[in-house]
Amino acid sequence: MKIIISILLVIVSLFANDATIDVVKKADSLPSIAVEDSSVSYDQTFKSKFFKALVADLNVLSIFNVDRNHRTAQYDAGSVLVENKDMNYVLRYKLSEDNSRALNVEIKIISKDDVVLTKNYKVKTSDIYMFVAHTIAFDINEFMGESPVEWMKRKVIFSKMTDSQKSELVVSDYTLTYQYVVVKGGFNVFPKWANKEQSAFYYSSLDGKKPTLKYVDTKTGKSQVMMSSDGMMICSDVNEDGSKLLLTMAPKGQPDIYIYDVKTKNTKILTNYGGIDVGAQFMEKDKIAFVSDRLGYPNIFSLNMSSGSVEQVVHYGKSNAACSVFGKYIVYKARESSDAFGNNTFNLHLVSTETDFIRRLTAVGVNEFPRFSVDGDAIIFIKNYQSQSSIGIIRLNHNKNYLFPLKNGKIQSMDW
Repeated sequence: MKIIISILLVIVSLFANDATIDVVKKADSLPSIAVEDSSVSYDQTFKSKFFKALVADLNVLSIFNVDRNHRTAQYDAGSVLVENKDMNYVLRYKLSEDNSRALNVEIKIISKDDVVLTKNYKVKTSDIYMFVAHTIAFDINEFMGESPVEWMKRKVIFSKMTDSQKSELVVSDYTLTYQYVVVKGGFNVFPKWANKEQSAFYYSSLDGKKPTLKYVDTKTGKSQVMMSSDGMMICSDVNEDGSKLLLTMAPKGQPDIYIYDVKTKNTKILTNYGGIDVGAQFMEKDKIAFVSDRLGYPNIFSLNMSSGSVEQVVHYGKSNAACSVFGKYIVYKARESSDAFGNNTFNLHLVSTETDFIRRLTAVGVNEFPRFSVDGDAIIFIKNYQSQSSIGIIRLNHNKNYLFPLKNGKIQSMDW
């Protein structure tokens, strides 16, 4: 029973000012930007897809009022379209295909008829156009002097349920526009990137007699078994340099937190509690955060790995799980309702280890599996609402949420 409850817990599971305090930017105070299409290659369908991807990325940047009208213009025209003359900025781009079928993109940012930024991009194939759009948005954000949005260019890996005890592991961009199945067949869950470069990942395979942790090199496609354990075997976090893993295992029926050294292959138990300890995350220095039922209900605790001392770090909510850590901040999932015969609401909350402020980040549905971006600028999460599974992005300093629905299947877990 402990194992079943533990699995359920896991599955459903800086800033100029304190990020736990709402930051509201009035839309009227943001500069305006319009987009002009000067493409000379590709059909209208592809042109429309690229335009929509670019506009969506500009919107997610949360630093502009974005005009969503698709207008065409000559790339070398000396002035912007008359419809855009009152815009603070105009992004003009040109798509072209060369003899090797590569996608070439030229862009210029125009402000008051002056070209203030130019860039060129090239990718081998047009089917990854969305990553070009993400990079363009990243560069414009940098040009505007805003906080880095490196996460825009990173890949998401998630487990998609396709049937009962059947799932696929999929690599995608953050909008789910691009999707590539990297592991198919069987019951494969809890993927976790193995390094910052996203050149490898871990995942749990539940097909054999014992849950098994596997490692996959994305460049070669080769897979290898890391270790197996009775009951549970989940990699919940990887440290910054990829040398240490935090695992949840239950070899004797009791789920506890372990740390695994990738180089020496040594495993050390960190918790030895007669209840449930799962979902550990690395914190600063020698600490980890994890989910435990030490109070009689799931809550978030910290463990000093040197002294072994355990401390409660979340004091709001009676069913808290699925946490992520960035510096002094912790985002976690909390149950907001208790309806035994209906759907319950699970919201995400942000707390600081240095203050008593609590900031609720979501409002409706089942919001779970939060993950901070590598720079702490944003949080990605899974949202299940009205039979729709989506990836959500929370821009913390802009107080805005964005959802990107999955067309088929249900997202079980993911990493960024």
